[in-house]
Amino acid sequence: MIDKRVASLREAVMDIPHGASVMIGGFGSSGIPLGLIEALRQQRAGDLTIISNNAGVGEEGIASLLRDGLVRKIVCSFPRSAGSIWFEKRFEEGAVELELVPQGTLSERIRIAGAGIGGFLTPTGYGTKLAEGKETRVIDGKGYVLEMPLNADFALIKAEASDPWGNLVYDTAGRNFNPMMAMAAPLSIAEVKHIGQLGELDPERIVTPGIFIDRVVSQETIHVPT
Repeated sequence: MIDKRVASLREAVMDIPHGASVMIGGFGSSGIPLGLIEALRQQRAGDLTIISNNAGVGEEGIASLLRDGLVRKIVCSFPRSAGSIWFEKRFEEGAVELELVPQGTLSERIRIAGAGIGGFLTPTGYGTKLAEGKETRVIDGKGYVLEMPLNADFALIKAEASDPWGNLVYDTAGRNFNPMMAMAAPLSIAEVKHIGQLGELDPERIVTPGIFIDRVVSQETIHVPT
């Protein structure tokens, strides 16, 4: 049996190296793998490129990675939101680079990376600074920007439940960026509330098949066979 379970958050992220690119799921306060992010912070890998919808708030999540100086670059749609004090501070210091990507474009760049598609044309950003240095085309009189796939070395995602094979179900808005990020990295790690037995999950609710998940760690205490 292919058992994707690992015994701890620390074990799940222990091989993420200095300089890695890491996708982190979440939208607002939903679907954020806070346990995995904290384990990554404690692991102390630095010079990270973080790809996410936003740059964290307060003192937790991505904000804690910025606070501790572990992030070199952020690729996101909303770097500034209520409570995003650490992104603003690090950016003003020149300590972190920002690649700003419109939200729909961010989502589609991640999706096509997982689907093996070479790029897509979008009118979003055409004629603005966001299109500088990118290929553009005019089709039927309308301008488009060619956007390329966006992948990462690792993906940290959050789901509601899993089975030992890594099949995942999500809780409503917690789904957000998580399923597509799971497909856009060669090594995807899922933090879940509960790991059930094989056959326990309703197959009609499974969104992310286990083939896209390499490790799964539960917030519950689990036993991993040796």
